[in-house]
Amino acid sequence: SETFVFKRLPAQVKKPAAIFKAPGSYTLDVALSPDGKLLARAGTGETVDLWDVATGKKLHTLKGHTAPLFKVAFSPDGKTLASVTGGWGPNDCAGEVKLWDVATGKERVPVKGHRLRVWSMAFSADGKTLATSSDGPAAVKLWDVATGTEKMELGVFAWSLAFSPDGKTLAMGVGG
Repeated sequence: SETFVFKRLPAQVKKPAAIFKAPGSYTLDVALSPDGKLLARAGTGETVDLWDVATGKKLHTLKGHTAPLFKVAFSPDGKTLASVTGGWGPNDCAGEVKLWDVATGKERVPVKGHRLRVWSMAFSADGKTLATSSDGPAAVKLWDVATGTEKMELGVFAWSLAFSPDGKTLAMGVGG
């Protein structure tokens, strides 16, 4: 079984680390909610796990992906979790993007548009836009988080994405 450790910093905290277990799946990404109360985990399986950090209790197992997960990210308000498939998975891995309601564990809206695996994602500071990058032409896409509709497609591939605090600039790590 795969185990990953969550440890609070700074080092002077003497409390033992919380250990979260996810049998049968390697952990590829973790994310903390903006308030630090929830932990999301993406693994090589097709589900996302959400835990309460204080108690270590698993709150939800988010189901609906059909390919190995690669990344998870909380929206700035912590109410939405994005998950994507791809990364180091199979070359023909579907590029699935899902937006989840953190409180209920249910998928908010369908997000469709990437044919191939997704490498990176980032929420805008206001949480209204999600940027994703996948293999293939016009790989970077901007999505409306409320509706799941594509707002814009950029003709570039990016390994990494980050919005400026005002949301007016999208930085992209390209090349390689």
